[in-house]
Amino acid sequence: MGELEQKIKAYAKEMGFDVVGITTADPFVRDESASISRVRQGLMSGLPWYTEERVHLATHPKKLLQNAKSVISFAISYNTAKPKNIKNIPTGKIARYAWGEDYHLVLKDKLRNFVKGLSKYVHTEFQARIFVDDGPMNDRAAAERSGVGWFGKNTNILTISHGSWVLLAQVITDLELEPDTALAKTCGNCVRCIDDCPTGAIIAPYVIDNNRCISFLTIELRGSIPRKLRSLIGDWIFGCDICQDVCPVNRKAGISLEPSFRQRHDFGAPALIPLLHLDDESFRKRFKNSPIKRAKRVGLQRNVCVALGNIGDPTALPALMEALHNDNPIIREHAAWAIGKIRKEETIEVLKQALVTESDPTVLNEIQLTITEFKTNKSNAHASSNLPS
Repeated sequence: MGELEQKIKAYAKEMGFDVVGITTADPFVRDESASISRVRQGLMSGLPWYTEERVHLATHPKKLLQNAKSVISFAISYNTAKPKNIKNIPTGKIARYAWGEDYHLVLKDKLRNFVKGLSKYVHTEFQARIFVDDGPMNDRAAAERSGVGWFGKNTNILTISHGSWVLLAQVITDLELEPDTALAKTCGNCVRCIDDCPTGAIIAPYVIDNNRCISFLTIELRGSIPRKLRSLIGDWIFGCDICQDVCPVNRKAGISLEPSFRQRHDFGAPALIPLLHLDDESFRKRFKNSPIKRAKRVGLQRNVCVALGNIGDPTALPALMEALHNDNPIIREHAAWAIGKIRKEETIEVLKQALVTESDPTVLNEIQLTITEFKTNKSNAHASSNLPS
């Protein structure tokens, strides 16, 4: 590694990045082929922006910056302290990357300052373009080829020092820099992430079915969560960390030193019932500069209904009954499902009354299904109790 590359990496560390690597601006041929295959198999459905054209752009850095010669790849840890448990009230789970400030804002600010500061080390004019994960750049391909980390079987990048609890960013530049070598590491025979995914979203090593991933279902999906998957989501209301929590590499992962990623409010283990009472204004205020805004208020409250149904705490019934009359049919639909999961005798009457006033066909169908299931479960339980011992 040359003197300039050493200075660039040292400067990146000063800026707060934990791992830095350099690769060429050559196309990511293998990754382009794999991504196009996933698109054609329908594994990325639900993300209309994820097209073959975007894949082609994301895997050809020279199409993103004219005369590009190098890609500087960065990783920064968001592995902050675990939240304290709140007792006696229903709480949910939020993916750890969303506990603090919106990482897009944090990383873009760092990258802009990094590019400005490069002039101290590069005594010539140069071009650069920055990317976080909301732009057309294959950040994981760049991270792997630059030696920042290796691909885990859950498709996350695993770093030696901070595991997969990292956020990725890149600078494409026309500076010709000496590239690093990819790490000679793999996950070996470990399949913990595959075995422990409750929805079976990791359908093969390095292949995720987006339609079953809890992160997609709770963040990107704008409609109803498929009924067969709701009970598998558990108490996750934004994203999911299960495949990371069980990963052996993460057992010794370093702790994040970035203050922007420290937990805000109760985002690590949020009280669920108050979230059902948020209107648009209070939602925007509570989640200002937070990634959680991506779910939108309706999406988050839909997720809260599912989590409350899975938790099964009767104290949630008044809030869910109120949600059953929400202006949005998606919230009403999932509130009806949750009420049925709690399975109190009075819930059947609440659902029957809702049938009288409900007009949306999807919600009506959900209420009918829930009432039928309630009766079936009650009948089965009664039959079992009468069996001879």
